[in-house]
Amino acid sequence: MGARKQVDAPPAEFAEAVSQLRGARFRPEVFVEEMPAPQRIAPHAAAVSADVTVDGDDVATGRLVILYDPDGNDAWQSTFRCVAYVRAAVEPEMVTDALLGGVGWTWLMEALADRGADFLAPSGTVTRVVSESFGGMADDDATAEIEIRASWSPVPGPGGNVDVTRHAEAWGEVLCTAAGLPPVPPGVVAMPTRRGQRGR
Repeated sequence: MGARKQVDAPPAEFAEAVSQLRGARFRPEVFVEEMPAPQRIAPHAAAVSADVTVDGDDVATGRLVILYDPDGNDAWQSTFRCVAYVRAAVEPEMVTDALLGGVGWTWLMEALADRGADFLAPSGTVTRVVSESFGGMADDDATAEIEIRASWSPVPGPGGNVDVTRHAEAWGEVLCTAAGLPPVPPGVVAMPTRRGQRGR
């Protein structure tokens, strides 16, 4: 039984990454919880989902998946890969702005830079969606959303280990930016991840 447990244990490098993911800190508007991770993309994976809530309304949602392949992956240029998704409501008139896609991508690049989260091989898309209602729903206002789908490979630090915390917190920052929340003032400390409750 002991030998089986040892065989099934995740690699120490991945276990440390999961611990860092769980220890990431986010703004109090961000509710984060663990979710099942995809099983066929990489030998090891962990995932969290998040909702950004303001005055009782969910204004943004997202997912972050951490993939790990101890043998490395040529496309990743690394043993680790972060896969992120962010969706937030925006004003319908913003969707017609041709620069919105580039702005959404810049949110991610700047958040990673602000957190000191070095990375390789970034890839992704920014999608704008407008929904209009007709017939019996014609009185409903038009709605618009921005969706950011991105992946990147964390670069190990001086000690050779990947700091997943920085990358997770950068994703949380993008969620808040997409939701239209103002930046946190300097010196204000983010709260620990909330799990299992939505009390605010």
